[in-house]
Amino acid sequence: MSLMKSEIDNQTSHIFSQRFSKNKVIELSITGIMRFFTYLVIILAGYLFLDIAYNGSKAVFTKEAPFINFQFLIEKPQTLHVFEPADIDSKLKAAKAEILTKSIKREALSNSNYEQADAFTLAIKKLNKEIERLDVLRKEQRLLFSDTEYRALAKTPSRSDFVYSTYAYSGGGIGPAIIGTTLLVFGSILIALTLGVLCAVYLSEYSKPGKILQTIRLSILNLSGVPSIVFGLFGFGLFVLYLDWGVSLIAGWFTLALMALPVIITASEESMRAIPKGFREGSLALGASKWTCIRTNVLPYAMPGILTSSIMGIARVAGETAPIMFTAAFALRDRLPWEGLENSSDFFFQGVMALPYHIYVVSSKIPQNEYTQNMQYGTAFVFLLIVGMFALSSIILRVNVRKKDDW
Repeated sequence: MSLMKSEIDNQTSHIFSQRFSKNKVIELSITGIMRFFTYLVIILAGYLFLDIAYNGSKAVFTKEAPFINFQFLIEKPQTLHVFEPADIDSKLKAAKAEILTKSIKREALSNSNYEQADAFTLAIKKLNKEIERLDVLRKEQRLLFSDTEYRALAKTPSRSDFVYSTYAYSGGGIGPAIIGTTLLVFGSILIALTLGVLCAVYLSEYSKPGKILQTIRLSILNLSGVPSIVFGLFGFGLFVLYLDWGVSLIAGWFTLALMALPVIITASEESMRAIPKGFREGSLALGASKWTCIRTNVLPYAMPGILTSSIMGIARVAGETAPIMFTAAFALRDRLPWEGLENSSDFFFQGVMALPYHIYVVSSKIPQNEYTQNMQYGTAFVFLLIVGMFALSSIILRVNVRKKDDW
């Protein structure tokens, strides 16, 4: 009997070990796949950021003191005036034309006369090296002027010695776009936080559980999934046309605030509901009013979560192009928001330049050339820095508040 029992135990343990090993293999496989894709996303995001930082730093920083290109950060976008040496330009055009001719002849002889085709291949390689050499000389000897610099010239370079070309949005800087983006993000988050926290207070502290409350919460969650272009069209119809605010800062503020509201309301409400009921009951037992209880015993301890929602709100609204395209952004503006105002209220009813929209314009709405690349990468790099500074400020404030009101 004991022998049979031991055999049964061995068989049972063997079956369980097999099942355990199979489950373990499946678990390890799934974990490995998730780890792979997690690292892949991190690597791709890091590569993208490093690529933007490397190419964008060429426009933002300089090799000479003070090592920062303040002209790029302060001035408005301008047309770039380019003067290239005429003799080098003619040699480049002749070399490119000769390469095209030899390439056609090589293709015609590739199936009949291999020796002559190889000779054309060698000639094309020599011409490509010559083009590289001439291109280096062209970049060294060319003259670049922004609109401001070009108008200030006492005498323009001779058109017989230089080939003159102009490139839109490739000169000057992005100063108005930096200021416009800062105003849009700050104003929209201020509105969204005010309205969002008030809504969260009502949903968490005053509303009664039921189907109506569930419907409201479900609607808020659904709003977070609405495409940004829909918010843009809604803001255009309501704020720009119906309320007659026009393309303006205030129209952009409220449109972006509506986009950030679902995230802020949800995160703030969850943060308030996480506060222990004893905090409220103790305050009410001592005779405090409902609002006093919320103001002194709920909001201070929920503040870290509210600030977290502000970080998510900034991430939501800062990079949006479609909403501000319809409500707030101009492709080009000659003056800063506070310049040329007849009334103080005009500040809120004027359009501004914005970095996301500027990136869209310089990357898709103008002819692409070697001169627009610095503007594109430089704008994207500065935009990432600004969003990062907003988020970092919120994180630091959140940490300080948590240390102060730790419970």
